[in-house]
Amino acid sequence: MQAISNLRNNLLIAMPSMHDPNFDHTVTLICQHDEQGAFGVTINRPLEVTFGELLSQLDIEVNDVRLANRVAMSGGPVQAEQGFVLHNTNRAWESTLHIAENLSITSSRDILVDIAAGDGPDQFLLVLGCAGWSPGQLEQEIKENAWLTCDAKNSILFEMPYPHRWRGAASTLGIDVNLLGSVAGHG
Repeated sequence: MQAISNLRNNLLIAMPSMHDPNFDHTVTLICQHDEQGAFGVTINRPLEVTFGELLSQLDIEVNDVRLANRVAMSGGPVQAEQGFVLHNTNRAWESTLHIAENLSITSSRDILVDIAAGDGPDQFLLVLGCAGWSPGQLEQEIKENAWLTCDAKNSILFEMPYPHRWRGAASTLGIDVNLLGSVAGHG
């Protein structure tokens, strides 16, 4: 059987039969994938906390009301207090990981200061927490049909309404996830 290639810059679409409540109906962007395992952030789980509220905790003032009222995402069950900014630029801040052309993730405070000052990336998501897989774990989960994978598209990452991202990502593969169903019954 052919090995699964590097999944960086791919979206993981949770199958309807996903048993882990942390990933039920989620879409997760893989930011890094190598022999050490995989790291990603979920992009369709809004939190009840705003960008303005989070930045005020860091003593960063946000004057743009639309910006201040944007919601943060739950990026996954690991390091829930750690903030990440997924953004549509290759511009680097103190701690930036480039994922693909015009797509990076930054975990340092300096990007938040720049965004608040109106000098940040055009498109971004503020994400709290992340998802991680040990070496071989993600590949095994894919073989077990826990995930569908597709190429990441900025239109899904930054423009599609959050409630539509799960079905929208699957539709890029020509798949209607509503037709897949889930395993019935409990054993």
